[in-house]
Amino acid sequence: MNTIALVGNPNSGKTTVFNALTGSNQHVGNWPGVTVEKKEGKFKFDEKTYNVVDLPGTYSLGAFSEDEIVAKDFILKGNPDVVINVVDATNIERNLYLTTQLLEMGAKVVVALNMIDEAEERNIKFDMDALSKKLGAPVVPTIASKRKGMDELIKKSIELMEKDMDHKPHISYGENIDKEVKRLKGFLKNGELEYPSQWIAIKLLEGDQYILELVNKDEYLNSSEEFKCMMEQLRESAEDYELEIIDKRYEFVNNVADKTVKRPDVVVETRTDRIDKILTHKYLGLPIFALIMLAVFQLTFAIGEDLLGELVAGGIETLGEAVEAFLINVNSPHWLISFVAEGIIGGLGAVLEFIPLIVVLYMLMGILEDSGYMARAAYVMDNIMRALGLQGKTFISMIVGFGCNVPGVMATRTLDSKKDRMIATLINPFMSCGAKLPIYLVFIAAFFPNNGGLVLFLLYFLGILVALLMAKIFSNTLFKGESSYFIMELPPYRLPTLRNVMRNMWDNVSGFLKRAGTTIFAVVTILWILAMLPVGVEPYSESSILGKIGLFIAPIFKPAGFGTWQAAVGLFAGIAAKEAVVATLGMVYAGVGEGAELVAAMQSVFTPLTAASFMVMTLLYTPCAATIATIKKETNSSKWALFTALYTFAVGWIAAVLVYQIGRLLGFS
Repeated sequence: MNTIALVGNPNSGKTTVFNALTGSNQHVGNWPGVTVEKKEGKFKFDEKTYNVVDLPGTYSLGAFSEDEIVAKDFILKGNPDVVINVVDATNIERNLYLTTQLLEMGAKVVVALNMIDEAEERNIKFDMDALSKKLGAPVVPTIASKRKGMDELIKKSIELMEKDMDHKPHISYGENIDKEVKRLKGFLKNGELEYPSQWIAIKLLEGDQYILELVNKDEYLNSSEEFKCMMEQLRESAEDYELEIIDKRYEFVNNVADKTVKRPDVVVETRTDRIDKILTHKYLGLPIFALIMLAVFQLTFAIGEDLLGELVAGGIETLGEAVEAFLINVNSPHWLISFVAEGIIGGLGAVLEFIPLIVVLYMLMGILEDSGYMARAAYVMDNIMRALGLQGKTFISMIVGFGCNVPGVMATRTLDSKKDRMIATLINPFMSCGAKLPIYLVFIAAFFPNNGGLVLFLLYFLGILVALLMAKIFSNTLFKGESSYFIMELPPYRLPTLRNVMRNMWDNVSGFLKRAGTTIFAVVTILWILAMLPVGVEPYSESSILGKIGLFIAPIFKPAGFGTWQAAVGLFAGIAAKEAVVATLGMVYAGVGEGAELVAAMQSVFTPLTAASFMVMTLLYTPCAATIATIKKETNSSKWALFTALYTFAVGWIAAVLVYQIGRLLGFS
């Protein structure tokens, strides 16, 4: 099967091109040996199937981050039949720097000049034929969000696949460097390196550490005294060569753009510029971000709970009654009725009931993401992040953590500094992931029904605040060092497309449903068995094995105001998966899990103050097992994973105790 690699700068529309080519026929995994996400899909054209690999978005193909290494290695070693380079038409000069690196690799490149409609709005015009000739690669204008140009892009890619590269585009780096490249190639062609000799020669002149280490391991090359002498000379002048090569790449880009790209003489202020004057304002940007997020949470409750929540809750309740009646009618054993009605429906039902709110929240977040606003949130946060010794891009991984902490931790790989990556990894568990939502929603329904949006906003805000506080502490203690610079290209504002918003929502909700059907089901089953044993004791009582485990743990939480065995067991189950907290509470209170019954049960054992304390604990304490495993893989250390599990528990416990004890002193109940 022929393989097409997709590569491009962040915000170039690469993922939109991938979705337009593959539709729903795609899957996500991880690249072998690293935590970088691997997206693959397929499409059919003229009865033939083609495989598409969406490589991580990157500005260059060096070895500074896992993203760059993965993209570079796949192009050089994965043997794609063709590389589609997605280029933002509104910022072509910046994007073509990556194109030059692809051409250096000798890859078969097709340039998808994307967002051509936005370029036309800015009165930017292109001579496509001249642009294609100067680059030495086919150029296809596309509007991926509207699926325009996709057929032509596929045709050009297939044509190039089937064509021999009779001549490869040549980029000159000046007489001196060209001579050095030629000299190096003479040695390298006899080595046993897995990369093209031309590309390795350029990288050696740039002083690329990854390639230097690779060359040093080659026995043939290191047996040559002349080559070793040459490498010694290179080390002394690598910095000068690197700057000269970068200058020559930009010179090549400017020569390509000259006369093929025509910009208006007077730069017209765009709609994006006008909006950004307000939304990214030095003083107004942060309050506006807070107000937008508050509006999102208020709308989540207004739409998700008031319009859809009751329908789903009623449906689960009706299903529970029908299943229980059916099992009784067919004379099922009592244990099976108890397991299905109290364990599965009582436990899982308590979680699934809140799907409407989760759907609405992720749809609204998807609209913000697709419109281009979420990139501004990182920009707006840059001053605060720099004051903490980090860079604004760190906040992007925190935003990703709102969906799930696992991809949030994985998103830290895009940070260039090890210090930034480590701190961002350790603070990500404080972000309110989708799995924590059902916990908040149960207690909000029970104690704060008229202020749901505000309470949810305050919890999200508290998570960010604690994360930033811990970032400052870590920056000054465990990870001292200089902070890196924040370079980020802000995409233009766009009207969100229904397809992208729905895909973003479904990716999050489907993950939630999968966990409900696997991890939470397994947890509920184990807890139900423990609640039934030993034989002869009253189920769900303190005398059961589950009750005894809860009684052993409960004293820890007494200073926080919820020292009951049921609450303790719920928090313990949440370490497997946060959704399991609600599933467990729904089960241990004698199988109540449907809507009003669970809310009534919470009202009988919690107070508004202890409910607030419990929500703060679930916000901040030990992340789920999947997140801990991801931290272990990301840091390549069991110690950091264990440290995260323990320190977050301590932070959650201290915060919960403070909320409860201060609340009592202030006279709250």
